[in-house]
Amino acid sequence: MAKGIIVDDSKFMRRIIRDVLIEGGHEVIAEAENGAEGLETFKKFKPDFVTMDITMMGKDGIEAVAEIKAVDPDAKVIVISALSETTLKLNDSKIKASGFLTKPFEKETLLQLLKEIL
Repeated sequence: MAKGIIVDDSKFMRRIIRDVLIEGGHEVIAEAENGAEGLETFKKFKPDFVTMDITMMGKDGIEAVAEIKAVDPDAKVIVISALSETTLKLNDSKIKASGFLTKPFEKETLLQLLKEIL
């Protein structure tokens, strides 16, 4: 189906997201552990979608999403964060994400959201 990259500072969370995406028929073409790596990975691979954590060392997800959207305004980015969706929506002018999920999430919810934005 679609090719994506996962940006999260937690190796454990990247593995969970990767397993859900692969089980859903998607291909994970790269992973990054912070926003700066995520931006470079996005530029290199031009994925169909990105999953993005918000709270990371260095460049956080808010900055990374803004910079990815500056590179490609049509980029499909799903924010997956421990921050509540309400908190994230307050920053919506900065976070131009295609969708939001709060950790922990149900695998079906991620796959359905991905289906909707693609």
